[in-house]
Amino acid sequence: MKPPSFRLPPLNALRVFWVVMRMGSFRSAAEELLVTPQAVSQQIKLLEDILGVPLFLRKGRIAEPTEPAIVLSHFVEAGFSELGEGVRRVTNAAFRNRININVSPYFATRYLMERLEGFHSRLPDVDLRLTTRIETPDFTADEVDASIQWGYGNWGELEATRLLNDHKIVCCTAALADKIKQPSDLGKFRLLHPVQNRQLWQQALAHLGIDAPDGGGVLEFHDAATMRRATLSGLGIGLLSRIDALKDIEAGKLVAPLGLEALADMPIEQVPGFYLVLPRAHRRVQTVAAFCDWITSQDWRSDEPLGDQSLD
Repeated sequence: MKPPSFRLPPLNALRVFWVVMRMGSFRSAAEELLVTPQAVSQQIKLLEDILGVPLFLRKGRIAEPTEPAIVLSHFVEAGFSELGEGVRRVTNAAFRNRININVSPYFATRYLMERLEGFHSRLPDVDLRLTTRIETPDFTADEVDASIQWGYGNWGELEATRLLNDHKIVCCTAALADKIKQPSDLGKFRLLHPVQNRQLWQQALAHLGIDAPDGGGVLEFHDAATMRRATLSGLGIGLLSRIDALKDIEAGKLVAPLGLEALADMPIEQVPGFYLVLPRAHRRVQTVAAFCDWITSQDWRSDEPLGDQSLD
């Protein structure tokens, strides 16, 4: 059955709508677009007439989006993002074979760096630009093609593919471990938290059958390396990634007071991991698709810590 035909709204009207959604008012959108508020209002009215639905409720200087506007905005944003990326890649030869990748610093140092030569062997003409930061990038503003992020797979409309589970082990110094005879004893000490996910300890404690402690205090750290240093320094009890925990336990620097497998059987949805994250449209670029195919084909699970793992 042939789908019903419809008239696509003018590109300029969609662009004005997109800016109003971002800026929150007709006046702010007009300043962004260097036009008058009346011109913005006319474009929105044109768009509403074509679509046959109201897009904004005018409340003074505030333009409150309706439900149809919120739905439409996701597709318009994705469309302009894809359009801009296409124009950039087609018109600038320097960008055609370039891939901009953001990677979690932990994944980059522990897993990725010594694997990149394999990617370059497969696609020697690709110019790979790598940045490392913890926060999920703004793929449009930061000009990032794909990212490897730590988390639980909840990145909204972005495509997320799990590469590796990040199982944790409860670790501390031997001095603290001597005072921990059962899981409930954890509540007597400071727990070291990752800022990225404040529920990590809560879920671990629930799995161990105890409530979150109301004493002992907490310390929060922006990255895994700093939290590991704090654990080694005896500042509290840490939840360390398995490869780090096993290394430090074997070296006699840390102890797993509840055993190595205390959290091994947590439900998979409560186990964080490293994910390949990107807008779906980015996979339509051949070089980006090639990188995605390569990184998802790797068996990261069998890896040991790579490179220099010292904390100095």
